This record gives sequence, structure tokens and C-alpha cells, in this order.
Amino acid sequence: MSEATIVVVEDDQHIADLVELYLRQEGFRVVQAANGERGIEAVRNQRPVIVILDVGLPGRIDGLEVCRRLRTDGAVPVLMLTARDGEVDRVLGLELGADDYVTKPFSPRELVARVRAILRRAEGPPKEAPGVLVAGDVEVDTGRREARVSGSVVPLATREFDLLQFFAENAGLALSRRQLLEGVWGPDWYGDERTVDAHVRQLRKKLGDALPLATVWGVGYRLG
Repeated sequence: MSEATIVVVEDDQHIADLVELYLRQEGFRVVQAANGERGIEAVRNQRPVIVILDVGLPGRIDGLEVCRRLRTDGAVPVLMLTARDGEVDRVLGLELGADDYVTKPFSPRELVARVRAILRRAEGPPKEAPGVLVAGDVEVDTGRREARVSGSVVPLATREFDLLQFFAENAGLALSRRQLLEGVWGPDWYGDERTVDAHVRQLRKKLGDALPLATVWGVGYRLG
């Protein structure tokens, strides 16, 4: 991942410089943007492998709106930074398509580890032959990382696709939220189990009746 570009959208110069320092030590190229407008422009011009995005940006476009607009433009992974510790802010960011979040104050090393984890998931297993899984009426193309309904591609965020693929690989099984977190987010995930619920809502919203995803009360979810 040497010299891969990361766009950091953060108005606090100290935090932005600290994040850039640690990312550069890991071999990344970093482009900073201090507000939402410049962040969107940087993403469109630089084509980064991931965007690190502060929720509380100044000006007309805050981080949540930036995330929403990035999702309409493409599927670049988004890691959100938030000084707000409320569940509503975190869940809203995830429902808008963010792949992960880190609450301030944070450890720069943890942030770099989260970035690496998101990129590993986006790349997919390096030696696994690509194939197409079936989830109800949804085709899950693991090689192209595409979800298709009736031949049409349904845009999904990185983590949404990972969750869909995990469901497809375990169709028919009742999966707990903890099992889903460990299988999709990894055993080192620090967040709330309700993160799963936010992503399930997005899958249901985007794929509708084509995805037969049932809630198993007291357990979690089951595909099929």
C-alpha cells in the first residue's frame, strides 16, 4: 500500500498534522482538507484509498453531509472521527455509509490499525478465487465486490458489502451480533454491537425484498 493516498478532512490543524505524521510513517501519502467543501474536492481530485473524516466540520457542510455526498459519488471507504460520544451520532454516520468511527481523543496507532483493517477488508482475501454467492435474489460477486439485483449493481459501502458477503457465506444460520462483529469487523473491534443493526438497516433499505434477512429475536439475524 506504499504511497497510496489518504485524504484527511479535519479542521483542527494539530489533529490533522498528528494523523498525517503517523500515516506517513506507515508509507501513505496524505492530503489534508480543513472543511467539507475542500474535502469533497480533494476526494474527487486525488482518488484516495480511504477518507478520514471529522464529523464536526465548520461551515455549511459538516462531516455527515460530506459522507452522504461521497456515498453518492462512489464507494471510497470512510473512517469518521467524532468528538461526540453519543450513540445517535455514531449510528447516523454508519447509516450514511461510514465504514468505521473513532471517538476523540484517540490513539493514533489505533487509528492507523483501523485504517489497515478497512483496507484489508476492501482488498478481500488475496488468494481466494473470486466467485458469485447467492443471497435470496441478490448476487454477491466477491471478485468484483458487487451486489446485483436483476442484473443491476446496487452500490454498497465497503462494510455493507462485507456484511452481505458474510451473511451469504453463512446462509440459513442464526448469527448473533457478536458473531457478525467478529466475522466482519474482526475480533479486535472496540465498538458497540448495535453497529451491526445500523448496517443491517442499510442493507434492508438498499436491497429491499430481494434480501430475505430475518431478525431472530434474542439472537441476531438469519439470511434465508
